[in-house]
Amino acid sequence: MNRLQGAKRIVFKVGTSTLTHETGKLNLRRMRDLARVLSDLKNAGREIVLVSSGAIGVGVGKLKLERRPHDIGGRQACAAVGQCELMYIYDKLFSEYGHVTAQVLLTRDCVDDRLRRMNIQNAFERLLDMGALPIINENDTVAVEEIVFGDNDTLSALVAREVRADALVILTDIDGLHEENPRLNPEAKLIHVVEEITPHIREIAGGTGSSRGTGGMITKIEAADIATREGILTAIIDGSDPEDIYRLLDGEEIGTVFCARREG
Repeated sequence: MNRLQGAKRIVFKVGTSTLTHETGKLNLRRMRDLARVLSDLKNAGREIVLVSSGAIGVGVGKLKLERRPHDIGGRQACAAVGQCELMYIYDKLFSEYGHVTAQVLLTRDCVDDRLRRMNIQNAFERLLDMGALPIINENDTVAVEEIVFGDNDTLSALVAREVRADALVILTDIDGLHEENPRLNPEAKLIHVVEEITPHIREIAGGTGSSRGTGGMITKIEAADIATREGILTAIIDGSDPEDIYRLLDGEEIGTVFCARREG
């Protein structure tokens, strides 16, 4: 927890289920609260990077579709429409608190290719040096796979690695990792600290997320595994109340924290 309190550069990941209502429409109140908290953290001297899902979901609402398309072309079209709206709202919200946003769209080959990785690292460093708040999403408009990063969970861990973050905080629609599925057993015990991601941890994290997102707890565990192997402390918390971010960084027992470890 002490490392979280001292974390200067933090990557936050927010999923579709956190950004939207059950109707699939954007939860503007929650987005405003999130922008306010992250802006305040920047004001306090922390460097903030935001990995945000939601473009496809926003596009579905904008196009007045009854459901999320199952075909790749339909998802790409929704992403193209939704990304414009998503960034417009983020830019408007953060600008109200005096912060400049920067859109960065990535695909898997960007982080797999050595030269592109170096270019990404340089771009992030300059953006952060200039005081901008990078907002990253998968480039769903040109991605050729239906689910590349798992609702951006994996992407957030890769971004945390590339920007050499001190911590990764994943905001989702559940309050952390439980010993059992809390949707099946409301009395399931929350695990506050995970020292090591073992096969047992992966087993109890099995299952899918909400109908509005593409990830689940297992993709968040895999993201935590990637990040912690790079020495990046990782936390999974309920994103319904962005004020919990303050409590987490103040050292309170919020969500599940995965201890960092650097291999090699």
